[in-house]
Amino acid sequence: MRRYCLAVDLKDDPELIAEYELWHRKVWPEIIESIRSSGIEDMTIYRYSNRLFMIMEVNDGFSFEKKAAADLADPKVQEWEEFMWNFQQAIPGVKSGEKWVLMEKIFQL
Repeated sequence: MRRYCLAVDLKDDPELIAEYELWHRKVWPEIIESIRSSGIEDMTIYRYSNRLFMIMEVNDGFSFEKKAAADLADPKVQEWEEFMWNFQQAIPGVKSGEKWVLMEKIFQL
């Protein structure tokens, strides 16, 4: 199993952050299914202030390219992503429109 870590920022607004967390207590079932069917076995999101950190553990069938293509073809995923963009903002220095960015592992014990 491979592990990937990604980050994105939330808009620095306590009310929006609270609402974002509320939505993640009741993620739409179609979104859960799209995550699982892509080969993601486990996903955890942590928050510090307005920075989100996601850990994904994936099986051998997972690829970012396949996940992106499946997401583009799924209207419900597109609806969710558009809705989440109301709460999220790009990390400084990333390409325009880029959301979750892959983090580079620099240490492992």
